[in-house]
Amino acid sequence: MEMKDTRIIKADPETVYQALLSAEVLQACVPGCKELSGSPEAGFEAIVVQKVGPVKATFKGQVELSDMVPNQSLSIAGEGKGGAAGFAKGGADVTLAAVEEGTELSYVVEAKVGGKLAQLGSRLIDGFAKKMADQFFNNLQDAIEEPDETTNDAEVDEDAPKKGWFKKLIS
Repeated sequence: MEMKDTRIIKADPETVYQALLSAEVLQACVPGCKELSGSPEAGFEAIVVQKVGPVKATFKGQVELSDMVPNQSLSIAGEGKGGAAGFAKGGADVTLAAVEEGTELSYVVEAKVGGKLAQLGSRLIDGFAKKMADQFFNNLQDAIEEPDETTNDAEVDEDAPKKGWFKKLIS
C-alpha cells in the first residue's frame, strides 16, 4: 500500500531536516513509540506498542535513514516484529523544499504487514497505515512550529507536548 501527501511546515528546511534526524523528535512523533535510541548514521532501535483492530502488539525493530541529502531529502525505512501478531515494515521518502510560508514537506509512504495482522483485511490495515502516517507528520509539524498566538489557553492539553518544542531546543 502506498500513500502520498504534502504539507507546509512553518520553519526553514534546515530545521525540518534536523528534526527528522533527531531521536528525541522521532520518538515523540511515532505513535505508540515507547523507546527509541541510536543515531542517524547507525540507525535507530525502537519499541512501539500499537493496537490494530482487535490485535494489540509490541513491535521491536529498527529504523534506518538513507539517501540523506542535507536540508532536501531522506528515506526512512523501518521494520518491526510483533511476536504472534506478525510483523510490520514500511518506509517513507521525504522531500523538503523552501517555500514562502516555510518548508513544503512531501512524502510517499509504503507499508506492509504479515502474520495475524495481515489476516485483518486490507481495508482495516490501509486505514491504520494512513492514520499512522498522518499522525507522525502532524506530530512532526507540532514539534517544529511555534504555537499560534490565537490558540485559546482553555483548549491546551497540559499533558500534550508543547508546540514548537524542537525549534526552541535548537534556537
